[in-house]
Amino acid sequence: MSIESLTKLAVPVLALLGLACHQSIPKSQFDARKGEQTVKNLTFTNVNIKRTLDPKLLIPPTEPYILGPGDIIEIEIAEVAGTLARTFVMPDGMVHYHLAGGVRAEGLTQAEFAKQLTMALKRDYTNPLINVSLVEVRSRRYWILGRVFKPGIYPLRQPTTLLEAVSQSGGLFTSRFSGTTEELADLSNSIVIRDGDILPVNFDKLVKSGDTSQNIYLRHNDLIYLPSANSSTVLLLGAVLAPQAVGYQDSLTLVDCIAQGKGPAKNAYLDKIVIVRGTLDKPRASIVNLKAILTGKETNVLLQPGDIIWIPRRPFGLLESTVQLIFKDAARSIAASEGARIAGSTQNPTIPIPVPIVPP
Repeated sequence: MSIESLTKLAVPVLALLGLACHQSIPKSQFDARKGEQTVKNLTFTNVNIKRTLDPKLLIPPTEPYILGPGDIIEIEIAEVAGTLARTFVMPDGMVHYHLAGGVRAEGLTQAEFAKQLTMALKRDYTNPLINVSLVEVRSRRYWILGRVFKPGIYPLRQPTTLLEAVSQSGGLFTSRFSGTTEELADLSNSIVIRDGDILPVNFDKLVKSGDTSQNIYLRHNDLIYLPSANSSTVLLLGAVLAPQAVGYQDSLTLVDCIAQGKGPAKNAYLDKIVIVRGTLDKPRASIVNLKAILTGKETNVLLQPGDIIWIPRRPFGLLESTVQLIFKDAARSIAASEGARIAGSTQNPTIPIPVPIVPP
């Protein structure tokens, strides 16, 4: 038998071995079918996702400040000399002051905490009048990461809008050559994450057009992420052993990408996986039969930088709601990785995971 005939025979055999790896042997041996492969471009379908911003998000918060760990406060018993003291809320939520010992402050307003402190001091003072002042906010914060001059964690001392947050971080990166931010920050895919959800803010309208209808007020633990327009990665999510951002160089196929994630998880549903391409406002999706590709029944496919690969654990429903879920997982994954990097971590967190919260 000729070498050419042996080569033609080897491809489907290797494909079957790849499927066998998925079903029975350790995923670290997932077969990427290295070598010459026939590949094709994907066909995508436009996905209609409604992104409507709630007008309530544009109203500044009016509720009183809630104390939390790290906040610095001043306490004084009115008209009692020598009782003025500056202290802070401990990590366990307690405040230790004078003869009162430890009094819980976390989760209370200044007035509510003053009332609790008054009760504790009545053993030693007759009708004490307690004054509590907030000196420095440390427990309320927001994150701003990505293509800004000073990414990091910022205290939320007062009602703060999205544009004010960008300004406080030094503004968007500008190019030394053109003086613009367009090639440095991908505004079409910039996001605000709140409680694990992506708020429907249009950064293009906000930054380029000055559309104040997109200038929301931030809340505690909000995360703003402005990705690079020059990103060259593919995000691998879902039922895969090592979810991660896979580097894209000259080209990347679906099978090679999944191989870098150590192969599908044991309970992965391979008949229909989803590949998402495009922006948050105008996404496109392609449904691919990974099992058929691994068995040689269908052709491997080419990916592009910025693609999101999502392997489900079971058959999914409507494509619109599925793509929204994929974007949500992708946003949390990217935010977790960026947050860990800002916090000084030397390891890439497993994704998807909740956005990390670092003590002040």
